Amino acid sequence: VKDMSFSPIRGPEGNIEYLGHLTVGAGGAWDGDLKALVEASHVVDKPTFGSLDLALRLNQEGKKGEMEIEVVGLCTDICVVSNALLFKAFMPETPISVDASCCAGVTPESHEAALATMQMCQIEVVGK
Repeated sequence: VKDMSFSPIRGPEGNIEYLGHLTVGAGGAWDGDLKALVEASHVVDKPTFGSLDLALRLNQEGKKGEMEIEVVGLCTDICVVSNALLFKAFMPETPISVDASCCAGVTPESHEAALATMQMCQIEVVGK
């Protein structure tokens, strides 16, 4: 991956977000090496911390049969917790887990707080 540095950008959810390197058309990692590794049908544009589009897609997939969801990513205390809770709200009976060893938070304390929040909401935390 050519550019995995955190570049500050302004966004609708706050004054500064730090994940501009994965924004389509921003000239970062997504427009280079990562795009070639992922089928276009598997790409979800996530302009906010939580992805309603992804939750809806997963909900549709879940209607086809049993499924389990494992969430990983950056940042545990922003995007991961937002999406895990969104998925749980849409699919309360679907087993959802978060692999803590494949996540990182803004600080170690906020990472742990997000994991605790998810555990309280019946999301299994593994990999601690």
